[in-house]
Amino acid sequence: MKPSIFIDTDVVLDFLLDREPYSSFASIIFTHSEERKNRTYISPLTVGNCYYVLRRLASHNKVIGSLQKLLVITNITSISKRDVVLALNSKFRHLENALQHHSAISHSKIDVILTGNIKDYKKSEIPVMTPETYMKTYNFDSSS
Repeated sequence: MKPSIFIDTDVVLDFLLDREPYSSFASIIFTHSEERKNRTYISPLTVGNCYYVLRRLASHNKVIGSLQKLLVITNITSISKRDVVLALNSKFRHLENALQHHSAISHSKIDVILTGNIKDYKKSEIPVMTPETYMKTYNFDSSS
């Protein structure tokens, strides 16, 4: 059984923007999500961040369409006031990463956070991996 994964914004953007060389790993993970071979979570913050970045490159309707497709294959965690307070008082260097982390922690089903920026999650209470490391660790390739 594959762990439930929380995907950080940078990995989602790698997927949506086809940013090589990282998009190939992100694509496999999202394909497995679409095929229901894993349980994938993102936070509402990720949706907002992706909209902001993608909107600079495409029309509102196109960006909304891409995000709606993403939501078909992912689950959404919540960010509560408690998560925000914990993030504000955390030892994370960046508030965005602290919010993502506490959103993942609050959702008790998350086993691992996938990010391209491991160093930003040094203070994480749950395992953090790059998509590539995750796939190697769990024998998670395009044929599984």
